[in-house]
Amino acid sequence: MQKPLEETPQETLTDAKTPIEKQHNLSISIGEINTLMVMRDTDYGYFLEAKDGSEILLPNIYIMEDEMPMGSLLDVFVYTDSEDRPVATTKMPYAKLGEFGYFTVVDYKTYGAFVNWGLPKDLFVPLSQQKEHFTIGKKYLLRVCLDEQTNRLYATQKIGKYLNRDMKGLHQNKVFEAIVLAKTPLGFKVVADNQYEGMLFSNEIFEELRIGDKKKVYIKNVRKDFKLDLSLQPIGKKAKIGEAEGTILQMLKEAEGTLPFTYKSDADAIKNKFGMSKKNFKRTLTELIESKQIQLTEDSIVLL
Repeated sequence: MQKPLEETPQETLTDAKTPIEKQHNLSISIGEINTLMVMRDTDYGYFLEAKDGSEILLPNIYIMEDEMPMGSLLDVFVYTDSEDRPVATTKMPYAKLGEFGYFTVVDYKTYGAFVNWGLPKDLFVPLSQQKEHFTIGKKYLLRVCLDEQTNRLYATQKIGKYLNRDMKGLHQNKVFEAIVLAKTPLGFKVVADNQYEGMLFSNEIFEELRIGDKKKVYIKNVRKDFKLDLSLQPIGKKAKIGEAEGTILQMLKEAEGTLPFTYKSDADAIKNKFGMSKKNFKRTLTELIESKQIQLTEDSIVLL
């Protein structure tokens, strides 16, 4: 089971693989990853420059001289520091501008709350952007936004106005990354691709889900109310079988070629082991037998 974003190890931009040819940013964009040129060294750190000549400080704490020579292009995240000055960092926040994250409240004031988003300066959630009273230590699903008048980043719990109602170009089996928003009587409400509201239905989920989990999802149906019915598995018999076949074959390899399951195995045991329904499991076994990749004994599956 995938942990919520906030519980994953802290990633830095220097950890990620970058293209051979970086695209130098024309200007500096707050709340996003910027590719900027290392221009000059100062007592406080390196100053990085965009193509338009605008500069920003990368503090000494983030500098690795051997990997950041003068004139090189560097990927950094830009936000504002405690004095509301734009500053660069090589750390990756739990969510960037326009993205959703599951954040823990670390402080609360009469005018708003502060949540940990993985950077030295906590992210502010104004009182006006809260749908309920926030509690220190509790986690909330929020969207990262930018106040264009002050250039300050903030988070909001009021996400309705940011959801996209334009369904053009969407089709069955289109793949998105989605973050789990809430549990409902029907299943789990999610936000897909940071812009579409969708639903994963309980009777089609064969793994444990938690609010804040990020999952790859497939469009099952585009609804007239501008919402999406989604699935954790590809739609269609062949697509589902193909993914299920890969799961069973991989588990057989990891188990040295034998697993104690057959057509008659308990449905709950199948769900817990393989993450699929008994019907799908039986259908997949038949496909694997017919393609001569496995054989069934009285009490087990054997890899051929």
